[in-house]
Parts: sequence; structure tokens; C-alpha cells
Amino acid sequence: MSAVPIVGASPAPAAARRTEIGQLGMWVFIATEVLFFGGLFFAYLVGRSHWPEGFAFAARHTDVLLGTLNTAVLLTSSFAVALAVAAAECGRRDGVVRLLWATAALGLAFLAIKGLEYRNDWHEGLVPGPAFSLASTPGAELFFLLYFLTTGLHALHLTVGIGLMAAFATGARRGCDWAGPPRLQIAALYWHFVDVVWIFLYPLLYLVLRHR
Repeated sequence: MSAVPIVGASPAPAAARRTEIGQLGMWVFIATEVLFFGGLFFAYLVGRSHWPEGFAFAARHTDVLLGTLNTAVLLTSSFAVALAVAAAECGRRDGVVRLLWATAALGLAFLAIKGLEYRNDWHEGLVPGPAFSLASTPGAELFFLLYFLTTGLHALHLTVGIGLMAAFATGARRGCDWAGPPRLQIAALYWHFVDVVWIFLYPLLYLVLRHR
């Protein structure tokens, strides 16, 4: 007797495939972003090799205290979103919602601190242009051009991540299927990527050249 296919079988395999496709798509996106930021990092290394003294002099004008504070904020946010994923896998909806909102709040705190740092840079004449205060030092303006470009793009990516966390927090509170653990893991992966980018930016812009 031939086997009769069962209509309406468990959708678990199909859901697993969709999750794998989503994760693959996120990894492909992250790979393209790595290439993009990699080009900026390469430009930084080329500039630093041509004007080491100028880059070192300019780096000493970045606010290492605010940069370090923002690093701590982002590391804490990564811990929070990792806990949110763990809570989602355990079915703790209230914990997921609180942790995701905490992650979004930490992201906003990062942007607020960065905005304060940008304001200080503006008042100190560190924005590239006609009023750049370090124009007499070769390479200093290029350093700050790359500084604003890389940190600005990072802030843009972080803003997208904050929107994602807020959306998933809202979806988890309402019990939406799309805000479940599989897709939350993908959103968390994006957040971790944004944090890793900052982990590379932090020493290059704030620490590496301060001793010169």
C-alpha cells in the first residue's frame, strides 16, 4: 500500500528553513558592511602611514573619556540583547520586553553622548573645513574627516538597530509570532555587528596614537 502524504503536516521544518535563510541573509549583509567599513579602515591606515605625526597629534584631541564611556554603554547593550534572546528562548516575554527596551535605551544614550562629543568638537574647531583649528598640522584634517565619517556612519547603523530593538520589544509585548526567538536572534546579530564595528573604531580613534 502506497503511503499517503499527510496534508497540514508540522510547519516546523519550513519555519527552520526560513530562519536559516534569514540568518544567511543577515550574514551576507554583514559581509557587505564589513567590506564597506574595511575600505574606511584601509583609508585610515594609509593616512596614518603617510602622516603619522599629524594623526597622532589629532588623535590626542579626541575625548577619550566620552569614547570610553560610550564603549562601556555599547558593551552593556550587547549583554542586554544577548539576555533578551535567552529570555525569549525560555518563553519569558516580560523579560524580553524589558531587556529590548533597555538595549534601545542604551543605544539612545550612546547617541546622546556622541552628540555631546560632536558639539565639543565643533566648539574646539575640530570639524574639517575653513575653520579647522589644526590646519597647520599635515594629516590632522584627514584624521578628523575619517573620524566624523566613520563615527557618523556607525551612528546611522546604530539608529537602525535602535529601531529594530523598539520594534521587537513592541512585537514581543503584543505576542506577535514574527518577534519570536528565531528572528530576534537575527536582529541581535545585527546589533552585535554594530557593537563590533565600534570596538574597532574605539582604539583607532581614541587610544592607539595618544602615546606619541
